[in-house]
Amino acid sequence: MRKEAIAKVLFVVPAALAIVFLFGYPVVKNAVMSFQDYGLRTFFTGRADWIGLDNYVTVMNENVFGKAVLNTALFTVGSIVGQFVIGMLLALFFKKNFPLNGVLRALFLLPWLLPLIVGSAAWRAILEQDSGIVNVMLRNLGIIDTPIPWLTSPDVALIAVILVNIWLGIPFNLTLLYSGLQDIPDELYEAGALDGANGWKAFWYITWPQLRAVVSITLMLGVIYTLKVLDIILGLTKGGPADATQTIALQSYQHSFVQFKFGQGAALSNILIVISLVFAVVYLRVNRRRIDE
Repeated sequence: MRKEAIAKVLFVVPAALAIVFLFGYPVVKNAVMSFQDYGLRTFFTGRADWIGLDNYVTVMNENVFGKAVLNTALFTVGSIVGQFVIGMLLALFFKKNFPLNGVLRALFLLPWLLPLIVGSAAWRAILEQDSGIVNVMLRNLGIIDTPIPWLTSPDVALIAVILVNIWLGIPFNLTLLYSGLQDIPDELYEAGALDGANGWKAFWYITWPQLRAVVSITLMLGVIYTLKVLDIILGLTKGGPADATQTIALQSYQHSFVQFKFGQGAALSNILIVISLVFAVVYLRVNRRRIDE
């Protein structure tokens, strides 16, 4: 028994060390930096004075912080709703057997396989005001008379960024929800059909309850991932125009790697970590309550 216990510990040790060094150390280091005057000169002097909560106070008192929080909320909610609804509809569509089903599902994974910076560059060209294919198509169809400044108007830029992020997030939702649908026994639908549960009723009374666990983890992972999205916004608008697409993640990047105020960037990233932890805790509590029931 003792040898077996030692063997179990030895199997766990590599994973534990990987978690400590790859995740634990960066989180602790980031937390410490947020309480220090950690800037570019720190790399030359090796000194980072302890300043307490000054970094948090500074970033939260900036004029752009309130707008960044609002944009982060709108960007997250808009992206999650769009990705989930379209992903669910596509998952239900592909659950049916028809020719080229597998090929089409594979094609829907392409946005997921592309590097984010490549996808954002492609969409930047597509949404270009004068020669972008979207405006050209809308004008040819007679829907608009003048080109829409998708990426240069403060009123439209955030919507455009959300739409691009929805496009990139659909494969993730489609994959998870489709796998969840595959685990639902066909016998349930056959029994439900005998009781008149067809179409919408079958979805509401059979599919949705059976898929609830997959839905909850899909939404939680989607929220945590979307909160820290940086590549798409940086590639499309760089936070502009007039801070219309500024988010907390982008603000953290700019403080750290543009202004070289690493302490303030760390403070902003810690705020994102806390927000993500709140969603994770809510998910775990809801999931635990469901298991107990």
